[in-house]
Amino acid sequence: MNDWTNLAEAARLGGWVIYPLTVLAIVALAITLDRAYAFWRFARMPQATEVAGLAGLAQLSNGLPQQHAFSRIGRLLGDARAPLWRIETRVEAAAAQIERDMSRGLWLLETIVTAAPLLGLLGTIVGMMHSFKLIGGDGLVNPSGVTGGVAQALIATAIGLVIALVALFAFNFFSRRIDRLMDDLESFANEALCELRLASETAGLSS
Repeated sequence: MNDWTNLAEAARLGGWVIYPLTVLAIVALAITLDRAYAFWRFARMPQATEVAGLAGLAQLSNGLPQQHAFSRIGRLLGDARAPLWRIETRVEAAAAQIERDMSRGLWLLETIVTAAPLLGLLGTIVGMMHSFKLIGGDGLVNPSGVTGGVAQALIATAIGLVIALVALFAFNFFSRRIDRLMDDLESFANEALCELRLASETAGLSS
């Protein structure tokens, strides 16, 4: 109970800047949870990719959600009627779209990394200005008011830095996951395309 009381008191001392910081914290949390679900649901490495080449494409398309990254690539690679150059072009376009889809919202998370400390700094300036106004020409007029202004400055800065740190760790984690996903997709597509080329050349030689 004391922890909640102290938290409410800290928010009260932080002043008006706490409200936009709270909004940034909620947005950062929402984006983090949304991207975590998206990567868990649509970007996990499927077991079918352990099957060499084209043997796992049917299983890959049927055993994964339709919007899964590997399923989207697998359906294109499994189109035996299309010419090889067409498949390569469509795979490249699909990979670019997947990267955009998985990066959705990360620009806002990156913005929060910069905006939260700046808002905290703004709270610091406002709090210090409030403290200096209470200092009259004859000395210290209202000691409690001065200390309250300093507390507002420190609390706003601390909250802004905490939000920025959490958003920074989340942004870097998801950025790294996107890079790894694109590497896995490229390896999977290259392996399947090599088998398609081999099958095409074999069919050409036999005919």
